[in-house]
Amino acid sequence: MAQARSFKHNPECAFQFKPNFKAKFKVKSRETSNQRRDLCANQTIIGHLIQLSAKLSLLIGAALVVCGFGAEADPGTLPPSITTAPLSVQQVVSNLVRKDAERARALRHYESTRIYHLSYRGFPSDRDAEMTVEASFDSPSTKNFKIISQSGSKLIIERVFKRLLESEKEAAEPEIHARTLLNPENYDIALVGYEPSGAGGQYVLDVYPKAKSKYVYRGKVWVDGTDFAVTRIDAEPAQNPSFWTKKSEIHHQYVKVQNFWLPQRNESVSYIRLGGRATLTIDYNNYHVVDSQVAGKAGIRRPAQPYATEIY
Repeated sequence: MAQARSFKHNPECAFQFKPNFKAKFKVKSRETSNQRRDLCANQTIIGHLIQLSAKLSLLIGAALVVCGFGAEADPGTLPPSITTAPLSVQQVVSNLVRKDAERARALRHYESTRIYHLSYRGFPSDRDAEMTVEASFDSPSTKNFKIISQSGSKLIIERVFKRLLESEKEAAEPEIHARTLLNPENYDIALVGYEPSGAGGQYVLDVYPKAKSKYVYRGKVWVDGTDFAVTRIDAEPAQNPSFWTKKSEIHHQYVKVQNFWLPQRNESVSYIRLGGRATLTIDYNNYHVVDSQVAGKAGIRRPAQPYATEIY
């Protein structure tokens, strides 16, 4: 008898072959078995995407507040892009902390429109879905979402997009927020480059987790040399989010809105062991920001937690 085969993460999808098929095995039965196998494979892949999406809302977390410093290198061995940097890594992070505190005190409320899109290409079939959401934030930690439209794969909409929204609301809670901060206990940081420009330049930092977990990452962070805010992140999870993933890449860009640097576009690409590729993108548009001056005129007073460099 052929042994039963099942996909590890979905026991309900287990299927098996009966002995002595011969002529009694009908075409319809074969089609049913194939459909069940494809469904199992799809649910396995979607299950991985759910894990990755949920971790994205916690991965880089809420803020770049304080970073541990790597050992100082011999200046003679450093590339020109570092030796010509106006500030040291300690000075960059010190300014980042100070500016983050200022932005945290000032940011009271913002609204934006988001477009979520997930595209999967590979075994056993291609899938796409898109969802448009109105998002709002109120200091210190309240987020609300309203779904405007949705199309495509219902499985992706229900089990990826909606769970991603739920996980983002949970990640905004102060208890989880505190655990996702980049701080000396979790990370080391090194200055690896400086990109001069007429607008003040960009400091390029390498960030390394001191211990692997599903909430931390390793990669590069770009810090604006004038505002000392994070403008870009290229990274990967420090811990593989799933056995089914060969590699994951995370790319985030930020845009200045009034005095704040807020998410502009997030892209996460996962390469699946079965031969597929999943790309999750989030585009942010139509920002409306309320700072402390406007809130003060309206009589609004809210405490602020550390300024957030979000990846959602």
